[in-house]
Amino acid sequence: MTTPTSGNPRAGGGPDATGKHGRAGERGGAGRGREGDHPGQPGGAPRSLATRQAELVEALTRAKPVPEGFDAVKVAAARVALLRKRAGEVARQWPMLAAGFGDRWKASFSSWAATQPTQGSLRDGWDFARDLDGRGELPAIAGAELAEREARWSYDGSAAPRTRRGPAVRSAAGTFAVQVAGHVRIVRLSYAGTRSRKPST
Repeated sequence: MTTPTSGNPRAGGGPDATGKHGRAGERGGAGRGREGDHPGQPGGAPRSLATRQAELVEALTRAKPVPEGFDAVKVAAARVALLRKRAGEVARQWPMLAAGFGDRWKASFSSWAATQPTQGSLRDGWDFARDLDGRGELPAIAGAELAEREARWSYDGSAAPRTRRGPAVRSAAGTFAVQVAGHVRIVRLSYAGTRSRKPST
């Protein structure tokens, strides 16, 4: 006598084995919480995994909205941690700039960097210092640091800095840097009323 297979979910050839009836509904219900994790998955969103990952990076590095499916609280905490790490790395490249802010350094840099994708700690600090100098807010202690690098290197804000070949004079926060034949001399102005200007490239 042949044993009926229609009620056996493991039997081949029956409707349960094809996934069209019976346990198929149970399987869909159990996996519903993971729908949309991958393109092509039943019930999944049309966005690819790569797109969602790119959106997550934007949320972490440029304060963009947290993509659907990610924990907003955890993403915010990760964003703060990344900004503080960037601040620490920039402080090692620009010690006088960081010293000029004292205990406010990490908060001040993080506020500026929240919408600025990183270009590396050297260029992050350079861009921040230039922005401050252009607004007349660069700490005086950081003037020589920025002026010296402006005189020694040519940096257009986009490409990596290049060594200057000719003489150059640059100023920042009341401090001048004169570069001749690779040697830089710092000149600080001591009189009152000195205003900094945005350094040129």
